[in-house]
Amino acid sequence: MAMSGEQLQDTARETARALPGVSHGRPFTEQLDVYKVAGKVFLIITDDPDDLAVTVKAEPEYGRLLRSQHTSITPGRYLDKQHWISLAAGPDITQDLVAELVDDSYHLVLETVPRKRRPG
Repeated sequence: MAMSGEQLQDTARETARALPGVSHGRPFTEQLDVYKVAGKVFLIITDDPDDLAVTVKAEPEYGRLLRSQHTSITPGRYLDKQHWISLAAGPDITQDLVAELVDDSYHLVLETVPRKRRPG
């Protein structure tokens, strides 16, 4: 079943908040809810009612594959287009896919953090 933009964002937020060591705030603008682990961004939620989207980090090849399979997945906004993707509501965007992509993004970013700075 297709998700609405609000459901997409709620799923992304719930998934991110359940991960260890996550912080969030609005360091750039009030319309961007930014989630970090060890001070590094792994999720951006766009709180513009006309453009509800989430942006996550993805392996470049996987990101290209997702963009080719899902019309609602585009190159990442605000960040490196090769390593980030943005998701909007669409017929093929599911709660499981959103949760998986947020989790994957978290772990990709966590891999770049020195072990002594990683959460629990």
